[in-house]
Amino acid sequence: MTTSDLTARGMHPDTFRQRALAIEQEVGRVVVGQRALIRQVVITLIAGGNALLEGVPGLAKTTLVRSLADVIDCRFSRIQFTPDLMPADIVGTTLISEDDSGRRVFRFEPGPIFANLVLADEINRATPKTQSALLEAMQERTVTVAKTIHRLPGPFFVLATQNPLEMEGTYPLPEAQLDRFFFKIDVPFPTTEELIEIAARTTGVATAQPRRVASGDEIVAMQQLARSVPIASHVVSYAARLISATHPADASASAAARKYVRYGASPRGMQALIIGSKIAALIEGRYNVSFGDIQQAALPALRHRVLLNYEAQAENKRADDVIREIVAAVKPE
Repeated sequence: MTTSDLTARGMHPDTFRQRALAIEQEVGRVVVGQRALIRQVVITLIAGGNALLEGVPGLAKTTLVRSLADVIDCRFSRIQFTPDLMPADIVGTTLISEDDSGRRVFRFEPGPIFANLVLADEINRATPKTQSALLEAMQERTVTVAKTIHRLPGPFFVLATQNPLEMEGTYPLPEAQLDRFFFKIDVPFPTTEELIEIAARTTGVATAQPRRVASGDEIVAMQQLARSVPIASHVVSYAARLISATHPADASASAAARKYVRYGASPRGMQALIIGSKIAALIEGRYNVSFGDIQQAALPALRHRVLLNYEAQAENKRADDVIREIVAAVKPE
């Protein structure tokens, strides 16, 4: 497929790259460092997926999502998850009201989920019942209330933040909901130099204000273009072999998977590998997907989809450690 073929899909690849880099640059005016983090969030946004950001408090997770909302011209909504939050507080509820003639009628009052960019802040502080209210919205882009299906506006993204599960007052996310997240992105602690820059930006009088550089329609066009990027059959085969290698019962399972993994990645993990790699290639100015793109996408795409067993916990193995061993064991062909 040529550049003109991709352009016929609604957006020129150069425009795609300019928009993506502009989004990264504007978010970077507010969030110090964290270049890999910002890139992975932008990839998730363009993929039309949902991102889960995990890190201890104070690492600018919420600030990053708010900045992203400022950069994109779309409707933003924030939901602060707490133990007393109920599903109706998220999706909305049906109320009884009076019409102009005085008759009582049922009226649906939409909840904060009806937005383009939804920040689910500290999602693991709500109970599993409330967390599950997001399942339909994240996968089907619809909400069902009182047997009536309500379609969410497009584009639609859920960017959730959570604190590490070992911290008090948190509830582990169900595996079914974790699988709905396109990427799970770890937020690392800043370096000493970045801490100095954070202090300079946040303790003075002036504060950085990001510019709006993209619209919702442009994001939709970028999504369509990204899916049009060609990918060679041997690269697809490599991604499939990576997924199969995470399953301990599979004949092609790696030694690390057989020893440490309880359940391997789902087909959604394969989809995240492919789409994430296509977007990464476009941002880098390439129109084809490489083995390196697949390997770069492996950690955020699979770390929440590979469930470890008790032996891994006993040896203090993290999902990232096991995935790196699997990637090293599966050779490109």
